[in-house]
Amino acid sequence: MGQATGADDIDRAVKAKHRAMWALGDYSAVADQLIPALGRTLVDACGIGAGTRVLDVAAGTGNAAIPAALAGADVVASDLTPELLDVGRLVAGKLGVELEWREANAEALPYDDGAFDTVMSCVGVMFAPHHQAGANEMLRVCRTGGTVGLLNWTPEGLIGRMFATMKPYAPPPPPGAQPPPLWGDEDHVRALLGERVVAVEARRDTVRVDRFTTPEEFRDYFKQNYGPTIAVYRNIADDPGRVADLDRELAALAREYASPTGDADDGSGMAMDWEYLLLTARRR
Repeated sequence: MGQATGADDIDRAVKAKHRAMWALGDYSAVADQLIPALGRTLVDACGIGAGTRVLDVAAGTGNAAIPAALAGADVVASDLTPELLDVGRLVAGKLGVELEWREANAEALPYDDGAFDTVMSCVGVMFAPHHQAGANEMLRVCRTGGTVGLLNWTPEGLIGRMFATMKPYAPPPPPGAQPPPLWGDEDHVRALLGERVVAVEARRDTVRVDRFTTPEEFRDYFKQNYGPTIAVYRNIADDPGRVADLDRELAALAREYASPTGDADDGSGMAMDWEYLLLTARRR
């Protein structure tokens, strides 16, 4: 009993840190300004339409949940961070669309077995530290014959490599935690889902982001708005040398992926293609 209680305490502490991290900055800006089309991409891939019972796991501010509701589905948007759900409610209200917003842990979803026709996650469940637990829960609450849909950053893409770049500067991960971009590796996701699914379809694609004019602007935007990046910089805030090193590394990474837009001679802009894995499957 003592060991179980200790493990529960550790898990609660981990979840509290994750909740606080995602409340930093302005994730709504990141989702709306940089990747607004990804949610609709996942909704379309899942074939969501009128009357579909949908759970969006780690929904954030509703980047995928709101398009699903606009398609006529009966949607629950769940996330560990209530601050993100509050923003999502406001966005949905302005659009005149109704859906349920519920605080929930992706590794222990508060829903019955087989409660949903479609269970999906758009760059969300990948940040739950224990991948198998997250996958098990998504499958558990999906009905037999229902759809599981996942869209996640790949390890080789810009965002996946950004996390690898930040890792040496971040606090040690919790015991048993796995790197988020592994959810963008098809073999890893297939292993998580195992024989509990059939009709697996997976493809890699990219989303083009042309908001930034320089690599340094990309870096500074993430330092200001993206919770995981803010948390890493806070971890090294008392070491100016390490801050300067990470500044250089993130700008260099963005420069590696950048291609010029507009007048290439005057350096007036750049675009980057961010790679993701889109995978759908049917619950056996």
